[in-house]
Amino acid sequence: MTNYTDIDFLQLVGNFRFEGEFIGAVPYGFGHINDTYAASFKKADGSSHRYILQRINNNIFKNPEQLMNNIELVTGHIKQKFASKGADYSRQTLNIIYTNSGKSYFKTNEDKYWRAYVFIEGARTYQIVENENHLYNAGNAFGKFQNLLSDFEAGSLYEVIPDFHNTGKRYSAFMDAVNADSCNRASGVKAEIDFVNKRAQETVKITELLENNKLPVRVTHNDTKFNNVMIDDVTGEGICVVDLDTVMPGSSLYDFGDAIRSGTNPADEDEKELSKVCMDLRLFENYTRGYLDATRNVLTPLEIDLLPLGAKLMTLECGIRFLTDYLNGDVYFKIHRDGHNLDRCRTQFKMVEDIENKWVEMKEIVEKYR
Repeated sequence: MTNYTDIDFLQLVGNFRFEGEFIGAVPYGFGHINDTYAASFKKADGSSHRYILQRINNNIFKNPEQLMNNIELVTGHIKQKFASKGADYSRQTLNIIYTNSGKSYFKTNEDKYWRAYVFIEGARTYQIVENENHLYNAGNAFGKFQNLLSDFEAGSLYEVIPDFHNTGKRYSAFMDAVNADSCNRASGVKAEIDFVNKRAQETVKITELLENNKLPVRVTHNDTKFNNVMIDDVTGEGICVVDLDTVMPGSSLYDFGDAIRSGTNPADEDEKELSKVCMDLRLFENYTRGYLDATRNVLTPLEIDLLPLGAKLMTLECGIRFLTDYLNGDVYFKIHRDGHNLDRCRTQFKMVEDIENKWVEMKEIVEKYR
């Protein structure tokens, strides 16, 4: 992370079309990849307002120009949808502040990339799910996002992270790590390796359906965690989906599945006491109801049928990634203790088991709201 006291904000903000006199900027949010600040400005009438000012981490995102083009296209499409109905879109999507030269980003002489958005006031993101309505509103927000982009040509988007949710390729990488056993750890995780191998044939189900045109390629968010939805302070509704860096072509099952993986487990992602880990059916029902309230008219019957499969495969995929990194010596995910990635892996696999045990109930819930 950049030390914000070392940033010349006054010079930086002069490159954007901000309204008012710059007052100051402070770190904002809980993100771990980009550097985010709330920048305050004073208008001519004496009132103040804020913008989000963010440095894109181009060590992670190697092609920030294409990434920002994706965000421009997607947010532009959403704004057009609202504008065509005479509706206000100022809080319904991210609104880019352009540079003086008309670009969606500013590149410094040190090859750092900055962007800015209108600050959405009167709403916030939450780090944890505090009630069941939160899951309904998150599902509804991600469903609206999917709905609004259902007529967008997904193929026009740049693939920010190729094969990000190609579970079959994640399995192949996992087997490479098992066979290499570069850190001599495979013998200690035979149960986990067997767990994955028993489900190997399932890893290619979604990608094969996409390749055979049985599932449509859609615009997907690819990071559908609960904390990527802005929740209105008054109504409690999910009003805006944020963090669009990984928007790219994919399957609706990816986004639904990852939301279930991350939002319906009441335990921590690295919980050692696996008896606390589960896929809470009440939370699953609330998210599914919210999601289908916004998407039942745009998803295909097969997509709706396979929503539980999305939940299972995205959870399995995440566990595979944690186990792969453990076998490779913890080189990708940051760890805070020995065996951290193994704990994370076991949590995901426990959720997979719970999903399998609750499969009939999950299918019934989907049928109830389709």
